[in-house]
Amino acid sequence: MGSTATKEGRAQELLRLKSEYLVPCVYHFYKDPPVIVRGEGCHLFDDLGRQYLDCLSGVAVMSAGHRNPEIIGPAIEQILMLQHTTTIYLTDPILRLAKALSELAPGKLSRSFFCASGSEAVEGALMTSVLHTGKPRIIATTNSLHGRTRWAMNATGTPMWRTDPFPPDDVSHVPFGDADALADELARHADQTAAFIAEPIQSNGGINVPPDGYWQRVRELCDEHQVLLVLDEVQTGFNRTGRWFACEHFGIVPDIMAVSKAMGNGFPIGAFITTDDIAQSYTRPGASTHGGNPVNATAALAVIDCHTKHRLGQRAQESGQYLLEQLTDVTGQKTHLGPPRGIGLMIGIPVINADDTPDAQRCDLILERLKDLRVLAGKSGPDRNILTLMPPLTIVRQEIGELIDAIQEATA
Repeated sequence: MGSTATKEGRAQELLRLKSEYLVPCVYHFYKDPPVIVRGEGCHLFDDLGRQYLDCLSGVAVMSAGHRNPEIIGPAIEQILMLQHTTTIYLTDPILRLAKALSELAPGKLSRSFFCASGSEAVEGALMTSVLHTGKPRIIATTNSLHGRTRWAMNATGTPMWRTDPFPPDDVSHVPFGDADALADELARHADQTAAFIAEPIQSNGGINVPPDGYWQRVRELCDEHQVLLVLDEVQTGFNRTGRWFACEHFGIVPDIMAVSKAMGNGFPIGAFITTDDIAQSYTRPGASTHGGNPVNATAALAVIDCHTKHRLGQRAQESGQYLLEQLTDVTGQKTHLGPPRGIGLMIGIPVINADDTPDAQRCDLILERLKDLRVLAGKSGPDRNILTLMPPLTIVRQEIGELIDAIQEATA
């Protein structure tokens, strides 16, 4: 495998290539970044052979674990048979996946449009909202993240992700979790508003769980003002919170739902799902070159089978509750950590100063220490001070114990 010196030089060479050939907006964690070359189960491995417990899952993607043979096996078989064709031809996997999603999705959500990413899914959901209502405006929430395409980016409410220097004026923002603020905005602009879009639980915004009754009131307001409710389940979907979709925790059904990430468990696929009535408003020609690609659709079907067979939703609930309890004990002993929050295996820990203000610098230091202890975590929140844990749903108690021990040491 070569000498350690040679391998240590590989990271520096890759950093040089990155600085020379990638657009500068593409950044990485860590002052001393590992070179990740392999994954298996809940673990990643670098080019030096070091093993890391993956507690970010590629940002909520690898929910069924890395190199899962139950998922990649069917995908490989599909690659060997038919790797790609577009929706201008009839293929089996995309239609079987659409049927499977209609059976999983809540309420009357039954029609899918497939694409290759969460950004595209959100963009399509918003376009469909405008087509159906004939109204041009969107209401979104502060501290949200919806994607990189222009409309999705400007629906995003976290300043660091709003790159466009000339944002269109057809999106307004209200505080997440504040139904009264939404009511006020709708009272002023409902006649021009097509949809209200939000994440059921904010992920990149800092693992923000809304107060009791919020989503029920939002659903009532949207119905009252004839505004569509669009839920972005790109990060929260596919059992991340212990349910197939996080909206199920709140007993509500959206008019349109965007999904991606864990649906493919590493295969690039996204979709928006809506009702038959709303779908009829989108009849002009529409396509996504890689949307519903037979390999990605086959992988997504295998993901659904894997989640069902191994009860990953129930495991996320049980493991998440246990992890939250253990973290509560740890954070209660440390003045620079706030109480952990989240649902299922979607948990955030505020890293704070003595006066409870965000401490992003300490959060970065904790991430670096965790990496040196062979645990890879994330950060979120508008101030980037929320230590974020989203491990594969396949994580077991022993691995949770290793994570707790590492956090205890890294936050000392």
